Amino acid sequence: MLTFKNITVRDAAMLRRYYENCDYALCEYSAGVKLMWRSALRYAWAEAAGCLIIRCESEGRVSFDYPVAGPDGDEDAALSAIEAYCMETGIQPEISIVPEEKAPVLLSRYPYVRVSNIRTWRDYLYYKEDLQLFAGRRYSGQRNHIKKFYAQWPNAEFRPISAKADAGAIEQFWVDFKAEFPKDSGSKAMAELELSKKMMAMPDKPWLLRGGMFDGEKLIALSLCEKCGETLIIHIEKALYSYAGAYPAMVQAEVAAFGDGCTYVNREDDSGDRGLRTSKLQYGPAKLAPKYHFLPQNELLRHVSAIPELKTERLTLSAITEADIPAYNALVLDSDRNRWWGYDDVGGLGAPVTERSFYDVARRDFENRMAVNFAVRLNGTLIGEAVLYNFDYRGSAELGCRIDKAYAGNGYGTEAFRCAAEWGLYQVNLSRIVAKCYKENEASYKMLSACMRRNGEDETFFYFEKLV
Repeated sequence: MLTFKNITVRDAAMLRRYYENCDYALCEYSAGVKLMWRSALRYAWAEAAGCLIIRCESEGRVSFDYPVAGPDGDEDAALSAIEAYCMETGIQPEISIVPEEKAPVLLSRYPYVRVSNIRTWRDYLYYKEDLQLFAGRRYSGQRNHIKKFYAQWPNAEFRPISAKADAGAIEQFWVDFKAEFPKDSGSKAMAELELSKKMMAMPDKPWLLRGGMFDGEKLIALSLCEKCGETLIIHIEKALYSYAGAYPAMVQAEVAAFGDGCTYVNREDDSGDRGLRTSKLQYGPAKLAPKYHFLPQNELLRHVSAIPELKTERLTLSAITEADIPAYNALVLDSDRNRWWGYDDVGGLGAPVTERSFYDVARRDFENRMAVNFAVRLNGTLIGEAVLYNFDYRGSAELGCRIDKAYAGNGYGTEAFRCAAEWGLYQVNLSRIVAKCYKENEASYKMLSACMRRNGEDETFFYFEKLV
């Protein structure tokens, strides 16, 4: 299973190995964003199949960036690793901030998925030449602002700055900026300002492109950029409000200074702020880059509102009820027989066993659409259980079956297993059902062989599948 580590400043070099040549052109696929927002969004990272996988926790939800492949990376395997992690931890996979060119991959991967493309998330992408030259009629406003700026402050010049060498000028800039900062600014703007100050204080690195506009010795505007693939991503742009025209002058200068070899300039999203949106639109973006959010859904979510009643020649499969609790507990607590079950029901509770423990787990698993626990009944009496679980959001699920030892040897397991499998494939619209058994378990091997096709083994298990 994936092992995630919280992102720290020490991880900058690792992040850059993946982001340096990443052409997704979205600001989230950059070391700067991950470092700047690492605490607020609880960013964590893992590597799998030669890919970088980022996990984000926001407002109680866990999501994952689309994998970023290294030179020999396998995106498909990395996506499978995310899905396996979600199944293991019992969370629904969410792939977020998906670049436009990767959306078709996920659309073909997941049979059922909710997709959103929120306006406020979209990044503003500009052609580098447009911001560097401001040529043409549509940029006459920016050119006029820049002309007036240099007319009023003829000694103003933009140059690269260093967190160490220019520490005093940067510190004084923040004092001046805060004095001019609108008093009615919201908490979000204030939080972003504090994060900007921390980023500008980070130790100098070749990939951290810092620039400042100076009026003589006074720093009046600053920026922090990063190149990712063919995109120059501008993480921070701040200018003193008292210097009219400083913003367009700085934009033009920073792109000229740092944009060599780039096709696009990404000035990030507008967070739904009306002023930012107005300003960024005035610069004539080439496009508003979408960031798709994919929320795969399993077949239970789409097709099963209640556990149905299924009939075979001798058996009935239906939901476990409170009246079944004594018989169900006896089935689950038969440790001698359940050594072949492959799951420790008691250990899996994570809490002391009560009379209702196992029943409540089965009920919650269905409420969360993680599993369907069928009571296998003979003449109304619970004699076993068939469980459809481990839905992988790609049309596959796993099936297990256990029968009380008093009823073993009569073919009830095979009959119940086949019934649950047929229901999953033809009523729930699964495309594949898998199962496994311990190599020493001859009875289970015989049952699975009667219902499914064997498709592999390892040191512990034989594996089976049934396809439609």
